[in-house]
Amino acid sequence: MNRRCGGAGGRVVRAGAAALCAAAVLTGQAWAAGQPGPYAFAEGARQTHGASSTSEAPQLTAGATYRDSIKSGEKLVYRVDLDADHDAYVSAVAVPRAGAKVAYADALKVSLQDRDGYDCSSNESRFGSAEFARPLAAYAHRTIEKDSSSCQKGDSYYVVVERSDKDTAGAEPWDLEIRHELEPGVTSTGPTAAPSVWPSASPPLPGGGPRERKGGSGFHDATGLTEGEWTDRIEPGQSRFYRVPVDWGQQIFASADLGSSTGDGFVGGALAITLFNPMQGVVAGTESVSYTGKQKSAALDPLPPVRYENRYDSSDKFEDMRFAGWYYLRVSLNPEVGEEFGKKPYGLTLRVSVRGQAQQPPAYEGPAGIFAVTADDRDQAASGQSGPEAERSDTMKVVAAAGIGTGTVLVAGLGVWTLLARRRAAAPPASW
Repeated sequence: MNRRCGGAGGRVVRAGAAALCAAAVLTGQAWAAGQPGPYAFAEGARQTHGASSTSEAPQLTAGATYRDSIKSGEKLVYRVDLDADHDAYVSAVAVPRAGAKVAYADALKVSLQDRDGYDCSSNESRFGSAEFARPLAAYAHRTIEKDSSSCQKGDSYYVVVERSDKDTAGAEPWDLEIRHELEPGVTSTGPTAAPSVWPSASPPLPGGGPRERKGGSGFHDATGLTEGEWTDRIEPGQSRFYRVPVDWGQQIFASADLGSSTGDGFVGGALAITLFNPMQGVVAGTESVSYTGKQKSAALDPLPPVRYENRYDSSDKFEDMRFAGWYYLRVSLNPEVGEEFGKKPYGLTLRVSVRGQAQQPPAYEGPAGIFAVTADDRDQAASGQSGPEAERSDTMKVVAAAGIGTGTVLVAGLGVWTLLARRRAAAPPASW
């Protein structure tokens, strides 16, 4: 349906019509999209084309998400303009074609460099021992540090996204999703060393019994989870995405069980489980889970609590737990499982625990943006909402409020009209 919204007269009626129009557009987009594909890209992502040189690098805007693609062995360059007050982050998600051949060392690398070519930071993500195609993600950052002289000034910086792979990967390009965010500075500097002592014992089994919750197809539509035991179904070659709010001072623990199946066979690297931070940086993962048809369980290693000072530690385990927000779990099933045990959905159980009381956030100089956990985030996790579902829910609330407001105005107007009519009827006739 290619029809424009509009034409409603009256300020309140127009507000209600606009809200209804927005809801219709969102619903239409959802219907047009149909069943989710192998990866759900962010809605409204801007199209861009990375350059081969810094001289032609396109600019990325903070708070925006972009779409691009990268060929085998290619380097793409983008530009970001940074001030001297904000920590800055850029992430890239690479999505190979479903069924594409990949090897152990095939990788995606993201670097953030200054104008002299110095790496402010860089991170690389590989397929590793689970040698099957699935979304890879990596991020880079510029961190403001009091005693550092590198990458500290306000200036132009360059994001370099690299794809390194063997000839077996083929010439098929990988789709890219690129994101740029800023984190405000703090009004006062606290500790600059990560805590040396923190709880590392795995928590007991979450209570309440298993509950069903279907995972998303990407970071954008990842399904909200709270502490508990969650069941889902996953098909060979598929990746499921979930998100968990983790606040300042809290720890996240996660494990995944692959259910048993009939048949004989063996698949090494059958299940890959990865935890990502709010900027899609890899925090922890396991990919060496073998499968023989018997149930298999894999747990992430214990991680430190989320603290601002973790960013100053040299260990990735601490550095990547540097901010609060949505943490993402990606669970991927090797397509070879389907060849050995049948192409069908397999039972998947996730156990998630979030330990520790939420602490006060840092004294940010401005809004924390995605680097915070709000009451709405907790509600979305409890109800199992993804980001798009939460947005549609908010839109429908606006629609309902606009509808109620419009109805109230109409009823009030009718009441006033009736009262005036009665007064006119009761008034004495005019004398001439």
